Amino acid sequence: MNVTNGFTSMEQIRHRMQTTDSQRQVKKQTVQTNTASFDEILFSKHASKRLETRQIDMSADQKERLLEATCKAKEKGMKESLVMVDNFAFIVNVKNNLVITAVNDTKNAVFTNIDGAIIN
Repeated sequence: MNVTNGFTSMEQIRHRMQTTDSQRQVKKQTVQTNTASFDEILFSKHASKRLETRQIDMSADQKERLLEATCKAKEKGMKESLVMVDNFAFIVNVKNNLVITAVNDTKNAVFTNIDGAIIN
């Protein structure tokens, strides 16, 4: 009998793969429940905290425009984008539809590590 990687049968390999897949699903569900979500755009824990501490209260229209701008950024091939909605600025990880941070006072603000900006 040839034992490779500690497995002695295909059943052990299948079991290991199924266990890994279910662990990924549990982890994904945990991440999704730990982040605030508006439709398809997610807010990181950091961004959610910024919304709260900076007293940023977004209307449904603003949330929709943020989502639209994120879709535009994705179409243009952006990865990390600055999205301006009214007086609010959001840094968005476009690939993951994830708001990284939120700013409501953009006077004298400097934004780095972005590859594009959408003003909506």
